[in-house]
Amino acid sequence: MDKKTQGNIDALYGALEPKKDCAGSLTMLVGVDGFVDEILHCVDKRQDFDNYTRLNTIGEYGQRIVRAAGLSTNFEFVNQATKLGGNGPIFSNALLEYGVNLSYVGALGRSDIHPVFKDMAEKSKAIYSLCDPGFTDALEFEDGKLMLGKHKTLKEITWDRMKEVMGGAASIAEIIAQCDLFGMENWTMIPRMSQLWEGLIDEVLPLLPDRSPKPLAFFDLADPEKRDKADILHAMKLIGKFEHKFRTVLGLNEKELFEVAAVFDIDERASLPREEQLPLVIKDVYDAMHITCLVVHPTKEAFACGGGDVLHTEGPYCAKPVLTTGAGDNFNAGFCFGLSLGLDIQNALVLGVATSGYYVRNAGSPNFGNILAFLKDWEADKV
Repeated sequence: MDKKTQGNIDALYGALEPKKDCAGSLTMLVGVDGFVDEILHCVDKRQDFDNYTRLNTIGEYGQRIVRAAGLSTNFEFVNQATKLGGNGPIFSNALLEYGVNLSYVGALGRSDIHPVFKDMAEKSKAIYSLCDPGFTDALEFEDGKLMLGKHKTLKEITWDRMKEVMGGAASIAEIIAQCDLFGMENWTMIPRMSQLWEGLIDEVLPLLPDRSPKPLAFFDLADPEKRDKADILHAMKLIGKFEHKFRTVLGLNEKELFEVAAVFDIDERASLPREEQLPLVIKDVYDAMHITCLVVHPTKEAFACGGGDVLHTEGPYCAKPVLTTGAGDNFNAGFCFGLSLGLDIQNALVLGVATSGYYVRNAGSPNFGNILAFLKDWEADKV
């Protein structure tokens, strides 16, 4: 471990430990998706009914698919777990583990809360369910994951439905006015998310008091590749409008960063080495967004820009993760939790990678004690 990373861990531990009793004072509202995730491994060779070897990489899986072109083949998937999914629920579940007071609005069940969300619902301050959840087959590999989604129910998530369930624009404004953080996750998979944001901007933001400091608003696009350039650009402009009442934060992974850069016609500087390219593109996207902070989380590290220089930290990389689905959402939760506690951006960035690092090793989000212990282990090279 280099001295800079060790110094980052020391600095975070020193800033975080005195705040171990502060989480309960934080209030948040998050939405709006909801999925039931089936975590799957793909069989390579099966020895008998109980034993098999798996396809370890996306490349191996892809080669198997390519060899089937013009012919046919079959794949066997083995269920590892069925769990709550969606950017909003996983993000929220991680924040609830840290002990915040969180309410959730989203796709958790139309007539009743789906069983995978029952524990989250019991921990939450309030639940506003808009429709039935979507479903995802999450194909897990050592080098990434493939998310195969069924999204039909999500078309029911609309601004009118949100007002119906939450009691109208004035009631929504009253709830948000008490929040330290307001989060709207998974723009890509919610067909009418932009219209929902427009409703919030037009009907709710004018009712919110001016606060100093402003509360946080966090947005996550969730892989916008399938949306066209005009749609993405419109969404980016809407996110910028929340800055009027909030300190607005946009979270992206590395792939999403370049997709957003493309809609702004930003030079991707492809000829530069990656370590030089990424900070320049991050700063350019940040400047184009006109928001408080842009945070970007590649697999092994993380970056953030909040006005001046692009900040960076290495992460506690895990070569053989137990679970990767939700790692980015746990990073975002750790980062947002840090900012909500009043940590500076650098410390929040380190808390983000530590939260994600704990999650991929343990297939679950850390509580406050877990993360303090994890930081000590990381510093000692025991993770």
